[in-house]
Amino acid sequence: MNLDVEFLSRLQFAFTIMFHYIFPPFSIGMGLLLVIYESLYFFTRKKVYESITRFWIKIFAANFSIGVATGIVMEFEFGTNWARYSRFVGDIFGSPLAAEGVFAFFLESGFLAILLFGWNKVKPGVHLFSTCMVALGSMMSAFWIVVANSWQQTPVAYELATTVDGYTRAVITDFWAVVFNPSSMVRFSHSVVGAFVQGAFLVLSVSAYFIVKKRNLEFAYRSFTIALIVAAVASLAQPLIGHNHAQVVGEYQPAKLAAFEGLYETQTRAPLAIVGYTDPEKQKTVALEIPGMLSWLLYEDLDAEVTGLDQFPEEDWPPVAQVFQSYHLMVGLGGLFIGVTLLSLFLLWRKALFDKTWLMRLFIPMVALPVIANQAGWYSAERGRQPWIVQGLLRTKDGLSESVQAPEVLISLILFAIVYALLFFVWLYVLDREIKHGPEDHTLAPEAGYSQKGERVDAVKKLTSFND
Repeated sequence: MNLDVEFLSRLQFAFTIMFHYIFPPFSIGMGLLLVIYESLYFFTRKKVYESITRFWIKIFAANFSIGVATGIVMEFEFGTNWARYSRFVGDIFGSPLAAEGVFAFFLESGFLAILLFGWNKVKPGVHLFSTCMVALGSMMSAFWIVVANSWQQTPVAYELATTVDGYTRAVITDFWAVVFNPSSMVRFSHSVVGAFVQGAFLVLSVSAYFIVKKRNLEFAYRSFTIALIVAAVASLAQPLIGHNHAQVVGEYQPAKLAAFEGLYETQTRAPLAIVGYTDPEKQKTVALEIPGMLSWLLYEDLDAEVTGLDQFPEEDWPPVAQVFQSYHLMVGLGGLFIGVTLLSLFLLWRKALFDKTWLMRLFIPMVALPVIANQAGWYSAERGRQPWIVQGLLRTKDGLSESVQAPEVLISLILFAIVYALLFFVWLYVLDREIKHGPEDHTLAPEAGYSQKGERVDAVKKLTSFND
C-alpha cells in the first residue's frame, strides 16, 4: 500500500468525518426525545419529567459541543486537500452548505442557549419552544448536509462550464432541483431515522445502568420506556425506508448496488445475500441467499433482471469485498435492533421488563451498536460510490489539490488523531461524570421557578405550597 497523497487525503477525510459522525446522530436522536420529555413535563407538570429533561439536556450539550468542534475541520479539508473537487462542485455544493449554516446551525445554537440556561428566565412554553427549535435545527442541519452529499450520488440540474484558467466546473441551473435530487429525501429519511435509533439507545443504555444499580428508578423507568418506544418505531421504519433507498440506488448507481450484493453477473431472479463473503478476484460470492428476492425487492418481479458488475469496466468497480461486508453489517444490526426492541416491548406489556436484569445489562453496552450501524451505512454509501467523487462526472483522484504533498497530509493526520483522541477522552469523561452523578431532584428546588399553572413563584411560596 503506497502512502501517496491520494491515499493519505482519503484516509484523513475518512477519519475526520467518521469521528465527527459519532456525534450528530446522538444530537438528532436526543433532540427528539428532549421534545417528548419536556412536552410531558409541560402538560403533566410531573417533576420527574423535569428531572429527565434537565439531565438529558446536559448530555445533549456535551455531545453538541464536540460535534461542532469536529465538524468545522472538514470544511477546511475541502480547500486544503480537495481543491480541484471544490472548484468543480463549489457552485453547487456551496449552496446547501450555506443554507445549513444560516437556517440550521444558527437556529440550533441560538435556541440552545435558552435550552441550557433558560429554565429560570423564560416561561415553560418558551422553553419548550426552544427545545423544539433545537431539535428542528439538528434535523435541518442533517437535511442540508445530506442534500449536498446526495447531489454527488445523483447529480442533476447542472451544466458544465469552463473557467478562464481552463478548469471545468459544474454550474447550478435549478436550486430546488438540486435540493430535491433523486436520492436526497430517501437518504435524509434513512439517516435521520438511524439517528433516532442511536439517540434512543444512548438513553436506553444509561437508564438501564441506573436500573441495574437500583438508582433513580422512577427516572430510569420513565426515561427507558419512552426511549424504547422511539427505538422500536425507528427500527421498524428503517427496513421500509431502506427498501426505497435500495430501489433508488439500483436505478441511479447500479454498480454500487451490485457491490452491496456481490452480484458479478447480470441475471434474472437475482438472489438476495443474507450473510457470507465475496471474492472480487474470482468474481464469486459465497453466501446464504434467498433466490429471486433481490429482483422482487427492486422491481416487485421475481423474474426481473438486475444489473451486475459485468456491465461496468473493472476500473469503475467499487471495492466490492469491503462494501459487501459493511452493507450487510448495517442490515444485520438493524435486524438485531428490531428483535431486541420488540422483545422489550413485549416484556414491558407483560410488566416483566425491568425484572430482567440480564436484558438491562445487555442494553448498557448496546449503545455502541447503532454507532457502528450508522458508520457502516455511510461507509457503504461512500465507498460504494468509488472511484467517483461525483458520480459519473469526477473521479476521486482528479479531485485532489495540486499543491498538497503526502508528508503534509501525513503530519496533519497524525495531529488530528492526537487532538481527536483527547476530545474523545474529554467527551467520555464528561458523560461518565454526569451519568455517575445522576439526575438532580428538582422537587424542592425554588430555581425551577414555576407553579403547576406555569406562573413564576418565589421560594417561600414554593416551599409553603409543598408543605401544604
